[in-house]
Amino acid sequence: MRKGAAALSRGLTARHIRFIALGSAIGTGLFYGSSEAISQAGPSALLAYLIGGAVVFVVLRALGEMAVADPVPGSFGEYASRHLGRLPGFLTGWTYTFEMIIVCIADVTALAVYMGFWFPDVPRWVWVLATLFVIGAVNLASVKVFGELEFWFSVIKVAAIIAMIIGGAAVLVFGFSAGQAEPAVSNLWTNGGIFPNGFEGFLLSFAVVMFAFGGTEIIGVTAGEAADPEKTIPRAVNTVPVRVLLFYVLTLGVIMSITPWQSISSSGSPFVEIFQSLGLTSAATVLNIVVITAALSAINSDIFGAGRMLFGMVERGQAPAIMGRVSRNGVPWMTVVIMTGALLVGVVLNYVIPENVFTIIASIATFATVWVWLMIMLSHYRARRAMSAEEAAALKFPSPLWPYAQIAAIAFLVFVFVLLAFSADTRVALLVGAAWLALLTLCYWLGVARRPAGDRAVETEVS
Repeated sequence: MRKGAAALSRGLTARHIRFIALGSAIGTGLFYGSSEAISQAGPSALLAYLIGGAVVFVVLRALGEMAVADPVPGSFGEYASRHLGRLPGFLTGWTYTFEMIIVCIADVTALAVYMGFWFPDVPRWVWVLATLFVIGAVNLASVKVFGELEFWFSVIKVAAIIAMIIGGAAVLVFGFSAGQAEPAVSNLWTNGGIFPNGFEGFLLSFAVVMFAFGGTEIIGVTAGEAADPEKTIPRAVNTVPVRVLLFYVLTLGVIMSITPWQSISSSGSPFVEIFQSLGLTSAATVLNIVVITAALSAINSDIFGAGRMLFGMVERGQAPAIMGRVSRNGVPWMTVVIMTGALLVGVVLNYVIPENVFTIIASIATFATVWVWLMIMLSHYRARRAMSAEEAAALKFPSPLWPYAQIAAIAFLVFVFVLLAFSADTRVALLVGAAWLALLTLCYWLGVARRPAGDRAVETEVS
């Protein structure tokens, strides 16, 4: 950072960063979007989540290697600029911001659906608008306040998932059919088999599965405000496999054992609907509170991540200087205000097309998410190829299985782009994504390319 520039506050501890990562990984993609993956793939969705989780782990290890070696504001936007060029860095930073906006709209949409469990006659857009005011206020507080709130949000989610698994196991052991199909682990293979919709359904589910893991890259963004990046980042990244197994595979396995996969509706959270169908209304109510908390947590993390990315882009001369204004608490407050304002689009969409908005938004978010991950992997690949053997050996958190795991992850991410073209529901994501990248490229050549790198000053404003 240049001399005299405002700095972000390093107020995030190891505890905060681990749970911020959880906040991004455990959200709408699990509590709401998982029903869409199940409807497409049936029980084979479990395998899809395992494969997707493995790829995301490779991505995060690559990002972790770079973040530990050089913890900077803007994280992978900076790495893309450095290793791939200014244009890829510009595209990566702004596409990540776009991803966070789109994911937030999906999250607030899901939250509005959850509120319909209690208030079916209240329009969704009312809940979306109320959420924006609350989350905006939280993100304008100090980073330590944000970290504490995210910690407790995530504690609630983790406790609920563990309770869900224990409760589901009890249902399987003691049986609570309530007129439904008999709960049994055999439901995973007796209702059309593991691949009831064929291999095609399994492949198409990856569009939703990868959306579920979107936002986990915030681990790299937090490096700029981590008190001890060399310890906190590796610990956060290395918990990803456990999260995938426990929070996705085991939980969804329990759900599909209790209720046959074809009976799971996409009109609400499968977590809530299953207990409601079993007549356990109190449990359904508690879980609805939890999924609302999960949505708030995810929105909270996404606004945080986008704001920090934009702050780093200001330093590289890739965003308007006004977005670099920092409050006395070390918070880039203008980016929070802009992000919150952008989410008003979610209010409009939930007013105009309340029934279709989630599927459309989730597919667009998948495009943006996979693009960012691909840029992370390409940046890492170029960085490692440029290292000498001595430099690679000196890395404090090296990515494993180099270069085979990295090449496989890059190939898989390109394959997900191809998959988006094979479904009418997700094809719009390619069109929107291509238009977005074209617009960004035009903006780059008209403005940023003509200026020297990093010629913008970060402004400080006390609020």
